Amino acid sequence: MSTVNKAARFPIPLLLAGALALGLATPAAATPPGIPSAATANSELASLTVATEGSMTGYSRDLFPHWSTVSGACNTRETVLKRDGTNVVTDANCAATSGRWYSPYDGATWSAASDVDIDHIVPLAEAWRSGAASWTTSRRQSFANDLAGPQLIAVTDNVNQAKGDQDPALWKPPLSSYWCTYAKMWVHTKYRWGLKVNSGEKTALQSMLGRC
Repeated sequence: MSTVNKAARFPIPLLLAGALALGLATPAAATPPGIPSAATANSELASLTVATEGSMTGYSRDLFPHWSTVSGACNTRETVLKRDGTNVVTDANCAATSGRWYSPYDGATWSAASDVDIDHIVPLAEAWRSGAASWTTSRRQSFANDLAGPQLIAVTDNVNQAKGDQDPALWKPPLSSYWCTYAKMWVHTKYRWGLKVNSGEKTALQSMLGRC
């Protein structure tokens, strides 16, 4: 994971302008599977249990083992990089050696996999506070490597780092045009995994889904 703040090093508008000047088309935005309609997301949100978040006592990322092997030499991170990128080329170890990734959180496009993080839509620590503390390690591993639903997405690394483990009441993607999609993915992930929401989180999600 890169820790360099590229937003400061290369302003995003300048990066995009440079890409346009070179005649490079912006790759399609990453689209994880299973994103529900707004109506379905609203229904799912209404069914979630509202409760005060649990504590972080006992939490460790090691309790959510990732990234798991998916096929051959490819693990979950590498699989999402291939899924969400354009013209991705990998080496014998499944590492991406070239490609382009468009981050729908901030509208930036990157040509190096090292500039891209795989975001857990519902962060691991947030899941812990919302019910995963009582899960088995095996279930937490499945959650952390969930390719069947809209829980994993390739985005700009420092934007993902700014998000940290915050829920939508405290952090939203910089591009407000993506809030609807982000809320649908967040709600569906919590619904699929039986996680709770707190009142502020639910209010924020309702507002975001109102943009759909």
